[in-house]
This record gives sequence, C-alpha cells and structure tokens, in this order.
Amino acid sequence: MTISSFAKQCGISEDTLRYYEKIGLIRRIQRDTAGRRSFGPEDLAWIEFAKRLKDTGMPLTEIKRYADLREKGRSTAPERYRLLKHHAATLMDRIKADSMNLRLLRNKMAFYKREIARKESS
Repeated sequence: MTISSFAKQCGISEDTLRYYEKIGLIRRIQRDTAGRRSFGPEDLAWIEFAKRLKDTGMPLTEIKRYADLREKGRSTAPERYRLLKHHAATLMDRIKADSMNLRLLRNKMAFYKREIARKESS
C-alpha cells in the first residue's frame, strides 16, 4: 500500500507518517523497487494502536519508548505492560476529573435552564 493510501486509511497525513518514521515510531518500512514506501497490514495495526495511545493522551515520547521496547521483542513484555498499566491509571484519573467537570457543567446548565424558564414565565 502506498503512503498516500495508507495515510488515508489511517486518518493521518503523509507528513505525519514520514515524521513517525524519522523518529523511529514506524520501523522497517518496506520499499518498492523505486524506493517508495510500501505499507502492509502489520504497519496498519501498529499505527492504529499508536494512534489510539496518542488519542488517549500518551505523549509521543512514551509511544516511542513503547515502540523501542516492541522492537526488542518478547523479553520486554513486562516493561511494556508496566508502561501501559501506568498510562491506563493516568487515563482513569483524567476520566474521573473529566466526569466531575462534566457534572459541574451540567449543574450550571441546569441552573441557567431554571433561570431562563423563570424569566420566561414572569
């Protein structure tokens, strides 16, 4: 798959893919005879996972760390597990804070809804 079609399928730009390759987030990209990048299903699965980590707030430096460990093989599974466990805990803290903020926002919205209804009925 070409970089263009791969980028569309992943939902990220070609420039972002090139950057990810430059920093070592994507590795061992196959090249065709003309030297153009050629992506396969394994690349897609990895990018989708890395993108999910990024979407959940994991910094690129940590995703890169995960990629480095992944590259070293199965012996790094315990360290990768710890990295993901820490990220999951961070994400849970953020979800709890966001839930509390949403509750407060809804309370304020309910207040304004009552105020508007009160003024409309006067």
